Amino acid sequence: MTARGLRDIYVMVFLNLQTREAIVTESTYRPNSAWVCRQTKKFAEQTCDREKRPAILIHDRDTKYTKKFRETVEAGGMKTNPLPKASPNLNGRCERFIETIKLECLNKFIVFGKKHLDYLTDEFTSYYNTNRSHMERDHLPPIREEPGEVETISIDQIEVKKYVGGLIKSFERKVA
Repeated sequence: MTARGLRDIYVMVFLNLQTREAIVTESTYRPNSAWVCRQTKKFAEQTCDREKRPAILIHDRDTKYTKKFRETVEAGGMKTNPLPKASPNLNGRCERFIETIKLECLNKFIVFGKKHLDYLTDEFTSYYNTNRSHMERDHLPPIREEPGEVETISIDQIEVKKYVGGLIKSFERKVA
C-alpha cells in the first residue's frame, strides 16, 4: 500500500543451503538487471570475510540474470548455476524460506511502502537467522553454535523476547 495505491515490491533472497542462513536484500518497485547486480555485489561484499565463503550461486532463468550479473558473481569469487527451465522444485529451500517469511510475517501486516517492507524483512531475517529453530540443524538457528548441556530451570528464570513488533515470541534464559 502506497500513496499511489497497491503496488508490488520485490526483494531478492540469498540462502546458504548448508546453514539455512538467509540474507534478504533491500526492496525495489522495479527489479531489473542493474538492481540484481547491485544486490549481488552487496551480498558478495557482505560474505567475503567469512571462513566458508559462498562458492556457487544457484538462480532461476529470469531475464534479470544477464551477462552483467554473471560477471558480477564471478568478480565476487563465485560461480553461477542456472536451474533448468520451469523447475521450482530444484530451488525448494529458497521457495520454502519465501513461504515462511510470507506466512509468519508479511501476511500479518499491511505494508506501507519500501521502507516498511525493508524494516519487516530485516527484523524477520534477523529473528530467522539467530533465534528460529530449524529441523535440518537439530533445532538450532542458522547462526549459532551447538549449546552445551543445559540443566532444568525454573519458570522465573525464563524471559520472553518479542520480535517483529510482538508478532513472534521467543523464550530464553534470563541473564544472571
